[in-house]
Amino acid sequence: MSSISLTATASTSANAARRGNALGRRLLIISAWLVFALFLLLPLVIVVSEALKLGFGTFFEAIFEPDAIAALKLTLIAVGISVPLNLVFGVAAAWCVSKYEFRGKSILVTLIDLPFSVSPVIAGLIYVLLFGAQGYFGEWLSDRDIQIIFAVPGIVLATLFVTVPFVARELIPLMQEQGTTEEEAARLLGASGWQMFWHITLPNIKWGLVYGVVLCTARAMGEFGAVSVVSGHIRGLTNTLPLHVEILYNEYNHVAAFSVASLLLALALVILLLKQWSESRINRLKATAEE
Repeated sequence: MSSISLTATASTSANAARRGNALGRRLLIISAWLVFALFLLLPLVIVVSEALKLGFGTFFEAIFEPDAIAALKLTLIAVGISVPLNLVFGVAAAWCVSKYEFRGKSILVTLIDLPFSVSPVIAGLIYVLLFGAQGYFGEWLSDRDIQIIFAVPGIVLATLFVTVPFVARELIPLMQEQGTTEEEAARLLGASGWQMFWHITLPNIKWGLVYGVVLCTARAMGEFGAVSVVSGHIRGLTNTLPLHVEILYNEYNHVAAFSVASLLLALALVILLLKQWSESRINRLKATAEE
């Protein structure tokens, strides 16, 4: 009789624990959705609603205004230069770190992560100190009529600095996990370095590479701090989209500011979809490899 009683008591306790776990799980899910709605969804709704506050005519007028078009072009130029360069650097750095042992390897990994720990504003100030009119190379550049600060090259350099880690940090653990077995087998069969890269390494890392490029593009497109320091805020010439939004907002032209911000939001959503797609492909490949 006592054993039956103990079994019933244990069963009751287990049911109570399950109910408690279910309640805690629901509370966590509700809390997560509330935080998402309050801090992520609500600001996005406000951006779109403020952009359309005066109708679609005003919205499109702000987006197709010459300064906004110039800011969009400059943003795309900075992204179009910095992302391919970071792609090449990221692949080369990941190859070196994951395939070889050499002196200074830990230093290289640390330097790759440096932009994560250094404020973008400080990075911009460093470029001003180096290439500005009163900087270390300022006089030499001025004598040759080369302008870096307050011009497109400075914006590209600042964007390059803040986006350096994204491709490399995505590829390094992926290539370390894959090891060097396939490359060594290909080398024994007489394959050259380029043949190994194109036919073995690249197919194995292509979705990780896409994921890193997407993250790099998103960071380059939204960069503000470093670009703000080196741009000079010359309207129609050195303002990227984030800087153009700031100027419009400071001029109390809120509808135009939110309209241009909604353009950035649309670009960010496209990048987010690419990110999710590439991430799903990576997870699918990992699941296939584990099977």
